[in-house]
Amino acid sequence: MQPKLFTMLGSLSGKQVTNDIVAGIIVAIIALPLSIALALASGVEPACGVYTAIFAGFVASLLGGSTVQISGPTAAFATVVAGIVATQGMDGLIIATILAGIFLILMGVFKFGALIKFIPSTITTGFTSGIAVTILVGQIKDFLGLQYADGVRPIETLEKIHANLEAMGTFSPQALLVGVVSLAILILYPRLEKKVPPSLIAVVVGAAMVKLIPGLDEGVFTIGELYTIPAGLPSFALTGLELSYDKIAAVLPDAFTIAILAAIESLLSCVVADSMVNSRHNPNAELVAQGAGNIASVLFGGIPATGAIARTAANAKNGGRSPIAGMVHALVLLLVLLFFMPYAGLIPMPTIAAILFMVAYNMSEWRHFVGMLRSAPKSDIAVMLVTFLLTVIFDLVIAIEVGMVLAAMLFMKRMSDQTSVTGWTYAETEEERDRLDLAHVPQNVRVYEISGPLFFGAADKILDIRLKDFTYCLVLRMRAVPALDVTALHSLEDLHHKCESMGVSLVLSHVNEQPLSVMKKAGFYEAVGPENFCDHISTALARAQEIVNQHPTQE
Repeated sequence: MQPKLFTMLGSLSGKQVTNDIVAGIIVAIIALPLSIALALASGVEPACGVYTAIFAGFVASLLGGSTVQISGPTAAFATVVAGIVATQGMDGLIIATILAGIFLILMGVFKFGALIKFIPSTITTGFTSGIAVTILVGQIKDFLGLQYADGVRPIETLEKIHANLEAMGTFSPQALLVGVVSLAILILYPRLEKKVPPSLIAVVVGAAMVKLIPGLDEGVFTIGELYTIPAGLPSFALTGLELSYDKIAAVLPDAFTIAILAAIESLLSCVVADSMVNSRHNPNAELVAQGAGNIASVLFGGIPATGAIARTAANAKNGGRSPIAGMVHALVLLLVLLFFMPYAGLIPMPTIAAILFMVAYNMSEWRHFVGMLRSAPKSDIAVMLVTFLLTVIFDLVIAIEVGMVLAAMLFMKRMSDQTSVTGWTYAETEEERDRLDLAHVPQNVRVYEISGPLFFGAADKILDIRLKDFTYCLVLRMRAVPALDVTALHSLEDLHHKCESMGVSLVLSHVNEQPLSVMKKAGFYEAVGPENFCDHISTALARAQEIVNQHPTQE
């Protein structure tokens, strides 16, 4: 679980270090306006986004398990953070993020990195698209220059829609003009030139429009008019923090959500990065790094952070191949914070809204969403839509909880449908009895074939086994049973007791390794008798014939 930086230091050339420094500078330029925009979308001061990119970005790169991962504030956390800040305040956010960081570190230490793959893509697609919608709705106010009435502070998406409709009388054409021009730059500029980040161009042009065009500043708010832009390093966040059991209990579900989101987003970003630079990340080291990065972020005024796919991809495309690039990106942002941060106050809010519109569009993956609606099974579509709607209507915590429970239940239903218990049919005609490919089964023997996993969702299938009054032996063919759980084992034990009460012997054929291990551990193997566990159906039928021959009625 050693960090990638430590394993790569001995093999880095001077040229590669230079490439990493250049890539880190470019990523920092991209990250600056995004960090500010994502902080505002999260309901915190704009500088908090920069603090996050600096402290979480540096620590996560220093300790991370990926060669090119860039960490910082991301859109995935915007609605979660905004909800925590609105209901629990900044103290609640700090506590929740520290707890999430501890969860992430523990996940890495106990090697849970591989378990993230068990979260279905239907859930990640659903809540990602839902977050995109919530971000888009949340930025309509600033894009149109709307002003809410005193005391109106909407939190939920539906509340924001209602508040926007109520405030339409305050619509500002000047704000819309700045927003449209900024959005056009973000869409069109990458088609003309790709070296300079379009968000930086949009910020410069938007600020110049408000400053230089007469009358445009009326109805267009800038960051500096709405927020305080501090210069210099942040203060230590734990100073004056009010910590209580009730506060911890209140934010514990949010902490769990932050940890799960950070793990999913970071490891997904690592997978994308691996494909771009032909590398292989260490998921457990990455989880530890993200946990430490999140703790470092909130200790110095930041918000939750995770691996950022877009910034990671930009790092890889610009020559970054080691964690040095991520560390340089953080140091460059630190210099901006110390010497140039007050200039961020000139950025118009409609430009910030335009940047977040593009963030929402890019993260929505609407083509993938529509493709799943067209081609996925109905159960998967249901999970995705429920997660999406719950994210938009309520919040991400409820969406993930309900989505996981629903996905698990539908998966169990699907698996139980694959399990079947079917009885062999006996030859009825003379022609059938003369066929050589049919097994000879004594008249007093019943044979049932079990297929599929035997677990609590399919344990009732064993009730389909029927015994006749003239049955002396029951053979269960289990070659197609890959797994057995304790609930299904209890059903088999009940069947065995029923057989004993009716004087019927139980024989099992071709029991696989996992089911056999469960049976031996529970004592079922000894209860049935080792002689009644056969490796092949022909052996089982021979054993059944032997039991029939020994039956008292045959003597």
